[in-house]
Amino acid sequence: MTWTIYLSGEIHTDWRDQIKQGAEENGLPVAFVSPVTDHPASDAAGDMLGKPENGFWRDHQSSKVNAIRTKSLIENCDIAVIRFGDQYKQWNAAFDAGYCAAMGRPYITLHNEDIVHPLKEVDAAAMAWAQTPEQVVEVLQYVTTKT
Repeated sequence: MTWTIYLSGEIHTDWRDQIKQGAEENGLPVAFVSPVTDHPASDAAGDMLGKPENGFWRDHQSSKVNAIRTKSLIENCDIAVIRFGDQYKQWNAAFDAGYCAAMGRPYITLHNEDIVHPLKEVDAAAMAWAQTPEQVVEVLQYVTTKT
């Protein structure tokens, strides 16, 4: 079986690449999917439908277009990894975690200890909390290969 792993959240560091590299080095039976990680492209996702003058409606329109991909990928993944970074508040990642929790989709949170308190409900519904991409790889290795 090839496990589909959805990589959600922070887009400003290379955590996704680190997990992919670790999975490849360990020969894990996984395939990775993710939302659009090009920030300007994501912000403009709905512009082909007409660019509203009001920023709220542009964001609303683009979020719905982005949700086509996000919703489909979360619904079809085996495990989600949801990264909360240091630089920005990832409200979209919190939404993805809530969606996973509501669907009963297992997810792993990935974040530093200094935001444990604000993420307590998100972490409580997670199957694991990792602090490094290497820990995520170790969890994936255990889940996908141990007999």
